[in-house]
Amino acid sequence: MTRVAGIDCGTNSIRLLVADVHPETGELIELDRRMTIVRLGQGVDKTGRLAPEALERTFAACREYAAVIEELGAQRLRFVATSASRDAENRDDFVAGVVEILGVEPEVITGDQEAEFSFTGATGELTRDQGEYLVVDIGGGSTEFVVGNEHVRAARSVDIGCVRLTERHIRNDPPTVGEIAALRADIKAALDLAEETVPLREKRTLVGLAGSVTTVAGLALELTEYDSSAIHHARISRDQVAEVTGRLLTSTHDERAALPVIHPGRVDVIAAGALVLLEIMERAGADEVVVSEHDILDGIAYSVA
Repeated sequence: MTRVAGIDCGTNSIRLLVADVHPETGELIELDRRMTIVRLGQGVDKTGRLAPEALERTFAACREYAAVIEELGAQRLRFVATSASRDAENRDDFVAGVVEILGVEPEVITGDQEAEFSFTGATGELTRDQGEYLVVDIGGGSTEFVVGNEHVRAARSVDIGCVRLTERHIRNDPPTVGEIAALRADIKAALDLAEETVPLREKRTLVGLAGSVTTVAGLALELTEYDSSAIHHARISRDQVAEVTGRLLTSTHDERAALPVIHPGRVDVIAAGALVLLEIMERAGADEVVVSEHDILDGIAYSVA
């Protein structure tokens, strides 16, 4: 077994996984998995730059993660950065800060690379005799679509994510009918782009990843607190997703904040994320989504080992 660490720095959150991985069998034993909401992508869609306060929040999390990595004795580390840092003019400031704290340079990966990691992480535990999977990773700034079984057949990243959509369209609490219509139009246009590369309407198992999907699952399951063991591999119907999405879009910030399943850092963006999932299920004709707690982080860990 090789002890490795993987860090996934996205638009909304930064996450760490330290695990022992067998490079031949693919067995992965999780030692530490944690997530911090840092909102690195704050304002990037509008300004094209990473905000100083967003950088400092991210660097603070990096310092915490560096201590964990040292304590657990990980032999290798890979730091992957996604949508927000791809889009920012001042990403050199971000890179320099990460190198100083962790000693490795963040890899600002492409959307296609992000999709590959997500697919590997999400399907590593699933059987391969059920036909192809459609894996969707709904992030803060972008959403990745991947189709495949043993190997990826097609992948596409499009610029719809819960943070980006919220900043673009939502000004009221709760959002107005017009704002929701604008959200839907933006999502549908992005799905049209995704369909140029990834066949979304063919019948296959839909697997959903990342915080928007797992939070919707927790709400659909009526959990009194976030429970990853109950959420991992849960099957949530389209009707359940529609009910949760409708509830989120018509609730106020304070009403959402009172739901313990929702992480405080997701309260203001979860409605947009839920709507992305619902629109994907409607476009794909999916009756249910298989929810995975394993995602790009696990794919990064496999790649390191």
